[in-house]
Amino acid sequence: MSDTFNAIVARDRDGKVQGRLEALAADDLPDENVLVEISHSTLNYKDGLAVSGRGKICRRLPMVCGIDLAGIVRESRDGRFQAGDRVLVNGYELSEKYWGGYAQRQRLKGDWLVPVPEAFTAEQTMALGTAGYTAMLSVLAIQDAGLTPDAGPALVTGATGGVGAVSVMLLAALGYQVTGVTGKPDGAQFLQSLGATGTIARDELARDSRPLESETWAAAVDSVGGSTLATALAQTRRGGLVAAVGLAGGFRLPTTVMPFILRGVTLRGIDSVMASQERRRRAWDALAELVDTAKLAEIYRVAPMSEVPALANLILDGGISGRVVIDVNA
Repeated sequence: MSDTFNAIVARDRDGKVQGRLEALAADDLPDENVLVEISHSTLNYKDGLAVSGRGKICRRLPMVCGIDLAGIVRESRDGRFQAGDRVLVNGYELSEKYWGGYAQRQRLKGDWLVPVPEAFTAEQTMALGTAGYTAMLSVLAIQDAGLTPDAGPALVTGATGGVGAVSVMLLAALGYQVTGVTGKPDGAQFLQSLGATGTIARDELARDSRPLESETWAAAVDSVGGSTLATALAQTRRGGLVAAVGLAGGFRLPTTVMPFILRGVTLRGIDSVMASQERRRRAWDALAELVDTAKLAEIYRVAPMSEVPALANLILDGGISGRVVIDVNA
């Protein structure tokens, strides 16, 4: 391996934190116990905030951005991993407190690593990435609540985004009737290709809602927050569950206790960043069983790492549907 490698590094640049492509030295790497040669990462909303500086994600600088990575172990001081092992990492405060995946190599804690399922290539794991892994955690929460497809239809908000698109695909594969919420002109066709049985316009949920509305959804996956989440809760059936995974539409929740005390609705927060290894492996094992890789190929594209700064702004401005995989060596 060479003495230098490329990475997207966030620094304070004239009073603003921004990530740019730089060459770093091998000696710059943190002193963790596993060296991974990275092949792929991916683009998430949180990555957009970190790289663009439009959100206060990086807690220390300089910071190598990227909350996901997949690659091959090259050196290990952790007995659980050997050179040649295929591994992935999601979350664990990468790009916040610890150097992340927008790099051609990284030193990482062995405690963070998950073996890449045999069913997937590294590129496919990053086509799923934190978004797909979070979607799977949400679907598992719905299943663990005993809400089978017979319980009624499922709603997915922000459905053309990363978490939303994979949620639609997973729920449809399990036999749920899925309605996706989208504000994009071509969103309906895209969601139907993933298995959605219906779509509704974003404005139908992003509004002031009554404390309780007509019981419609047995379950929901929400990546929007704000008034959209409040309306979804008001429309959830008795005993239903809403998995909250994001805040693209705002962090405030203008709801009441009515859905909870009169219908027994559960609002389940999904923390993918610090989930246990047991939950992570369960989610990735489930993804390996459920995901149709041919269908997965239809919802992502591959971009070189040099495009990450531009893509960061694009994802924040709602200009990306589906997933973007980052080839760190392209």
